[in-house]
Amino acid sequence: FHNTGWKVGYCVAPKYLMEEFRKVHQFNVFSVNHPIQQALSVYLENEETYLGLSEFYQQKRDLFLEGIKDSRWEFTPASGSYFQLLSFKNISVEKDVDFAKRLTKEDKIASIPTSVFYTTSEDPKVLRFCFAKTEETIKKATDILRKL
Repeated sequence: FHNTGWKVGYCVAPKYLMEEFRKVHQFNVFSVNHPIQQALSVYLENEETYLGLSEFYQQKRDLFLEGIKDSRWEFTPASGSYFQLLSFKNISVEKDVDFAKRLTKEDKIASIPTSVFYTTSEDPKVLRFCFAKTEETIKKATDILRKL
């Protein structure tokens, strides 16, 4: 619902699953910030704030991908996320962690190397970029990424 960091959620499931969820839930969450619950209630009253989120983020994703379409980055357009995975195998032979660090230090573009999500030493040469940014930031980033 576009309220990252509020740490309020809900679960809807069949009764047999809810019984199991409740067993775990009681040990994970014992108190929820009441002002945040009230704020979420008010937030949900205005459907315009969240029903257009898919289109909102798709436009940002499309702007990001349009900005790098004629580059050496490889990708499959993200769906249902504001993160885009990009393969840099045509750009560098560096390990993804090293390449991500270099991008951050030299080009001021932050990304997450996907190898950090693996339990093995696999390095797929893929970085995760967040496009939940302003149009100006996306354009600046893609101008740099396109030149790599």
